[in-house]
Amino acid sequence: MSILVNENTRLIVQGITGREGSYHASLMKKYGTKVVAGVTPGKGGQEIEEIPVFNSVYEAVKNTEANASILFVPPKFTKDGILEAIDGEIKLIVTVAEGVPVHDMLFAHYYARLNNCILIGPNTPGIISPGKSKVGFMSDNIYK
Repeated sequence: MSILVNENTRLIVQGITGREGSYHASLMKKYGTKVVAGVTPGKGGQEIEEIPVFNSVYEAVKNTEANASILFVPPKFTKDGILEAIDGEIKLIVTVAEGVPVHDMLFAHYYARLNNCILIGPNTPGIISPGKSKVGFMSDNIYK
């Protein structure tokens, strides 16, 4: 099994200005994950927990050299967020939303495969490399 996240993973949190996004961005950062940017359209220029917020994934990647993204967005916006991450040249995308329309995810997985991206989710707690990096909301104390 390949290692998908490690100490060199540079993470974007899509939906960072929402309650879940900001909370879990803080926990992931505290765990040791390099959370380099957040993305929420129309909220660029803000900071959440000293993490810069950008208006688009493209802008975030250009400024931070991010290589992974996690989405904390509602199910109806998940497909668009995934496609934006893929178009922004993110190669590892994790989406935690539950209740994403099946056809949206079929298309998203197809588009990810076409662009050589790894898409984890939906409805996943995320992925972790114990002691190095976590992308998601699993409890880190059980991985020590």
